[in-house]
Amino acid sequence: MGLLGELLLLPAAPVRGTFWVLRQVADEAERRYYDPSTIRRELAQLERQLEAGEIDEEEFDRREDELLDRLEQAAGAS
Repeated sequence: MGLLGELLLLPAAPVRGTFWVLRQVADEAERRYYDPSTIRRELAQLERQLEAGEIDEEEFDRREDELLDRLEQAAGAS
């Protein structure tokens, strides 16, 4: 793209910059969401909640399945 193209796209620079920042934030959020150490911490927290009586067995099973699915997806993406 030459100088003319850059000049024509100059008014869109703030929008392109905003989209770039949003993409970076989304990528980081996804990386953290599928981080195995984060998932293991959440599993440990879930177990503590069950032992403390904060959640019942049904809720524990449901959320544990979700976390294990995430862990499996993270392992498959690596």
